[in-house]
Amino acid sequence: MKHLKIRILSREDIKRALNIDQAITLMSNAFIQLSNGQASVPVRLNLPIPENKGEALFMPVYLPDNKQMGLKMVSLFQDNPSKGLPFIHATMMVADAETGQPLALMDGEYLTALRTGAATGLATDLLANLDAEVVAIFGAGAQARFQLEGVCAVRAIQRAYVFNRNREKAQAFCAEMRDLLGIDVIAAQDPALLASAQIICTATSSPIPVFQDAHIRNGAHINAIGAYRADMREAPGETVARSLVVVDHRASCLVEAGDLLLPMAQGLIDKDHIHGELGEVAAGIKPGRVSEGQVTFFKSVGNAVQDLAAATQIIANAQTIGLGVEAQL
Repeated sequence: MKHLKIRILSREDIKRALNIDQAITLMSNAFIQLSNGQASVPVRLNLPIPENKGEALFMPVYLPDNKQMGLKMVSLFQDNPSKGLPFIHATMMVADAETGQPLALMDGEYLTALRTGAATGLATDLLANLDAEVVAIFGAGAQARFQLEGVCAVRAIQRAYVFNRNREKAQAFCAEMRDLLGIDVIAAQDPALLASAQIICTATSSPIPVFQDAHIRNGAHINAIGAYRADMREAPGETVARSLVVVDHRASCLVEAGDLLLPMAQGLIDKDHIHGELGEVAAGIKPGRVSEGQVTFFKSVGNAVQDLAAATQIIANAQTIGLGVEAQL
């Protein structure tokens, strides 16, 4: 019997294997597969670890078009930053769907940030006004970095405002992104600045809204990607109620998306307020924005189709250019 080998891919390997522009293209196909029922994606399992202020998420997925299946494990521990550790740890396992043979094990933290930013890029491309050039980012971590990259990949952004409770972290983030993207990136504190933003991205772990509805201009597009539980939300219900709402996956959002479930509990919206899934808009089944003054709202709780779509291409590119380390099982 032939000995099995698995390719192990680090964060640096993934950086070399896939960029944000390629990832955005991959997300379109992945979300279309999800919305048309081709993908098999059980609702993710949430395993609480309350004594350590943590939880683990397990996300299985099968994409027939990719001929691969995957499992991502993500752990989120609130006290990690005070210990000098990342808030999120993640790994992704990929296997051949014809034989079940393990193919690769890769860093899931960078993969998660990359695919989430790519989904935001896709949603922004489909829903934001074409002339949008000012963006506001809530958060200054790894997710926020790719949120800004994703938006800049699809719109000619000139200025970005960064809102974060840690001023020093915000300024360091601004300096990094200014050098990377060549745009004006400003650490902001005055909430009134939000009124000039045509695109807003929320990438925080806040359980309560991070902005007020009064500061959201008509015509704005919002990407809400931080809140991932039914008791968390980053956007006020009033904003959600006046927006055209597009979700990554309806079934998952109706279980996990506090940004939608809490306004439902308040009686501000019902399930029918969800206009459609991102895959439906990408496929042309549902329209996106219908007027320049409309507020659009993309709610994502994250879906494993994103991980597997990106991982499939990462593996292919890594094999071509010789990235990673092969280990015998």
